[in-house]
Amino acid sequence: MIPTDKQLPLGSAKDLGFCPQRVRHLVETLQAEVAKARLPGAVALIARHGQVLLHQNVGQQDPAHGVPMELDSIFRIYSMTKPIVSVAAMQLMERGLLLLSDPVAKYLPEFADIQVSTVVNGQAQQKRPKTEPTVQDLLRHTAGLTYEILGSEPIQRQYAQARLASRTRSNREFSKALAALPLMFEPGTVWEYSRATDLLGALVEVVSGQTLGAFLHDNILGPLGMVDTSFVVPPDKYHRIAEPFAIDPDGGIAPRLIDLRQNAAMEAGGAGLASTSADYARFLQCLLNGGELDGKRILSTATVRYMTADHLGNIGVHRAGRSGELLPPGHGFGLGFAVRLEEGVAAQAGSKGLYFWGGIAGTTFFVDPAKDFFALMMLQAPNQRDYYRPLFRNLVYAALLE
Repeated sequence: MIPTDKQLPLGSAKDLGFCPQRVRHLVETLQAEVAKARLPGAVALIARHGQVLLHQNVGQQDPAHGVPMELDSIFRIYSMTKPIVSVAAMQLMERGLLLLSDPVAKYLPEFADIQVSTVVNGQAQQKRPKTEPTVQDLLRHTAGLTYEILGSEPIQRQYAQARLASRTRSNREFSKALAALPLMFEPGTVWEYSRATDLLGALVEVVSGQTLGAFLHDNILGPLGMVDTSFVVPPDKYHRIAEPFAIDPDGGIAPRLIDLRQNAAMEAGGAGLASTSADYARFLQCLLNGGELDGKRILSTATVRYMTADHLGNIGVHRAGRSGELLPPGHGFGLGFAVRLEEGVAAQAGSKGLYFWGGIAGTTFFVDPAKDFFALMMLQAPNQRDYYRPLFRNLVYAALLE
């Protein structure tokens, strides 16, 4: 099983159905990217049948100060927070405290008067949506919301003007600020990657009566032994925080990432957590096991299957903006995860039923239930994420023998 200690014991790649030479080639490819000064550093981990076959650090944890990458380096995982918070919402469902069909306004009444923006004769107008956004809509990004970073349409500009990215609001204050803005789409009609999981964090707080951080600790992070996963890094772990290049090698600008050393009023359910490769591996192994790890069950096996099934069906993907790039052809979306619908179509390797997601700073994971393995890569290289994610995926599958 996946242990909690920093130095994970390795199984034999060959015994676990991976080609040792091709696994080494994966590591050598990452090392070559470090040598080209395009990648500051990374930690890669692959596990199959409950055993780790690769756990490798390359490059530097803090390139500005020459600090080498370590296996226990701490990363801003940004949107890899979303699957964890989605699991938290499903735990509340399993306890009978909410239904996925419930309207969001049942728990966050500020959404009772939400409007949707429409264009009539070239003029923007607002009206009541035909259907209210539901908890399921939040989980699958069909609530009609968006992200200000995905484009420059009028609603996205309003998001930016409202400073929704600010971490100075509490989760409930964020919810009220978001509810004051119109929806971009009719709920349940379009998949648009959005701030829905930030809103889900506020909903978890209302239903549970705890802060999001406390609920996650008590119900997921603590039971799974994810000792380095939190919304703020304590002082005794500052020396383990991974940093990007001071100046981005492609864009020539200084990357601006959240400060993990400072407490923030908003424990962002969509993007706020820090974690390590070993911690996140425990979360993924738990999912691959059907919701249980080392005798601790956080979800039923049926719920895990339900979460990692496609929940879009005939609902279309908004492809006019950058959101559509995040959900490639051949994929649907479950409750917190993108889900591969078929072996082909997509421009990278993978099995039908694979589920995955990543973070804006470059972290990425995928779980392949059909082949009983998962892989994750931790790095802090925001502008290079669209290159390293498919590269990593393809190299992992190139090493898989059975």
